Amino acid sequence: MSRLTAAVQQQLQTHSAVLDRARQVYVGYSGGLDSHVLLHSVMAMLGAERVTAIHINHQLNAQAADWAEHCAAVSQALGVALQVHAVDVCQQTSSTENTAREARYQVFEQVLGKGDVLLLAHHQDDQAETVLYRLLRNSGPRGLAGIPVSRTVGRGSLLRPLLQLPRAELDRYAREHQLSWIEDPSNIDLIHDRNYLRHQVTPALAQRWPDFAARIAASASLCQQADELNNDLAEIDLNTLAEKKARLGWSIDLSGFAAFSTLRQANVLRYWASLHCPLPPGYHSVMAVLDSVLPAGQDRAPLVSWPGGEWRRFNGRLFLLPGGWNKQVPEACEWQPELPLQLTDVSTLSAAPISGVGLKLLPDEQLLVKFRSGGERCRPAGRVGSSSLKKLLQEYQLEPWLRDRIPLIYKHSTTGGKGAELIAVGDLWICQGFTVESGDCAYSLHWDLSL
Repeated sequence: MSRLTAAVQQQLQTHSAVLDRARQVYVGYSGGLDSHVLLHSVMAMLGAERVTAIHINHQLNAQAADWAEHCAAVSQALGVALQVHAVDVCQQTSSTENTAREARYQVFEQVLGKGDVLLLAHHQDDQAETVLYRLLRNSGPRGLAGIPVSRTVGRGSLLRPLLQLPRAELDRYAREHQLSWIEDPSNIDLIHDRNYLRHQVTPALAQRWPDFAARIAASASLCQQADELNNDLAEIDLNTLAEKKARLGWSIDLSGFAAFSTLRQANVLRYWASLHCPLPPGYHSVMAVLDSVLPAGQDRAPLVSWPGGEWRRFNGRLFLLPGGWNKQVPEACEWQPELPLQLTDVSTLSAAPISGVGLKLLPDEQLLVKFRSGGERCRPAGRVGSSSLKKLLQEYQLEPWLRDRIPLIYKHSTTGGKGAELIAVGDLWICQGFTVESGDCAYSLHWDLSL
């Protein structure tokens, strides 16, 4: 084994325990030099039967089909199974690169089963490029920690075994083993920030500091340590804030949160979002909570959103909601309570028999589900007199952002000229005259927003 082959194999051996335990090892294979080196070396170490290559066809280049054929030919020559997944990438977004990345990882999450490991071919030069890119985007310790060696993906895990190697080693490995690879022309287009760093900035750094990539990687490791300490402190702080699972999202106590310093508040927000949201909030989103959400008057409904989620405030608590939850508008529909009803905003309304006071429903009864349009009135069971639905929702302390989405259940009128009657408001209350004490006709309602 030559020195060059040994350098790559040594990095793989560092992770041998993880690879040996893996149920199946997948290799992300683009057809480029880096991923070909990884596929070739992993196959040599583990054997072809334990390795499956995954090629993602983003359909962004006219040669994309040819690249998939190249990957198929290489995999066949190595005796390695290959999966090709075509994805649709919208090019009208602000960042095609980010959209393509999201599409890739959606495939990875679908493919990986429990105990599976996905290997990606990022190397030390990629790490340096990423840290420089994030430095120019005002990133803190978490961003400057760079690319992680490993993390979970779907039901499996992701590992980057070559992250400590400079790309020059991979290049020499490829030439020594006479590997063939494809070159994506978009990788030299300087309109992309990362390409500009790769072709214009890092070569100049390498002339002055030949080991610049290793230096940056070392700094990234220190930032990772700082981020871990920040997370430890944030976890301690979050545990004092009485976090609760809300009907939609999560909430924390604002009185305790307000007692923290600004730095600790920002630290808790970042950590809290990382626990529940797929995309982290940026610096400006975090600071907007501190600058506009917290000091807003009690009669205001402040909102800070980013693609991964949003923060809102209500009733002395700060809420963290999933991103995109309110894109779909609910629409009126018919409902047969024997079956759960999937509403058009992705929430679910269901009814279950109950031994006690519940909503009176007759077998095969057909109901109508509508949503607030303004002016509705009703009388909750056991109350004297009716009130406006607006006031009742305030009294029941339903979060304001859900008040136009709570399902209103109506019973079709059996009398000639009278319209449908409101018999229940979500699972908050049943209206007067539509309860039953017990028996086969008593049902409890459940409105589920666990998106």
